[in-house]
Amino acid sequence: MQETEAKFYVSDLERIRRRLQALETSLIQERVLEINLRFDLPGGRLRSEGRVLRLRQDTQTRLTYKGASENRQGVLDRTEIEFSVSDFEKAKQFLEALGYQPLFYYEKYRTTCELAGCHIMLDELPYGTFVEIEGETIEAIQYAAEKLALKWECAIPASYHVLFDRLCRKYPSLDPATLSFAALQGINVTAEDLSVRAADA
Repeated sequence: MQETEAKFYVSDLERIRRRLQALETSLIQERVLEINLRFDLPGGRLRSEGRVLRLRQDTQTRLTYKGASENRQGVLDRTEIEFSVSDFEKAKQFLEALGYQPLFYYEKYRTTCELAGCHIMLDELPYGTFVEIEGETIEAIQYAAEKLALKWECAIPASYHVLFDRLCRKYPSLDPATLSFAALQGINVTAEDLSVRAADA
């Protein structure tokens, strides 16, 4: 019911992958494409309050609610309720029947490992590569980040949606509701475009 995690932008995801292999971590989920849909009420009430309602499809389909997050020492802590549903399209229709509207579509590839009791997510988004570390305590997350040689001061207290908003301000031709690999094809996105620093530099 609680999500505690830190996110890092990295310039060399393969180096992180090799480090995880050297540490003999457990593989939880091989690289898989995620399709995500965020929903909101008319007027954008959920987003304005920092809350998230998301429908995700990868090896299964899951519906997720996240409460507003609290930033504690670079770690985002928030309530999370998640459960599996059997049909992505029917779940989408269900939410729309209740008055929720699709707000944001985004794609990413994710590989998930376990290190020192934390889940390590290697994320490949259309605008860059990231590492998310999810654990029970700030200390556990900091320890995992140290093992991966990630600079703690570079932790990003922002969602992938917020990072995309920053990119859209630089590229007005982008559709702010669609973050796909096809939409960003040919665009060379830098850390400066996202207002982040590489934690592995």
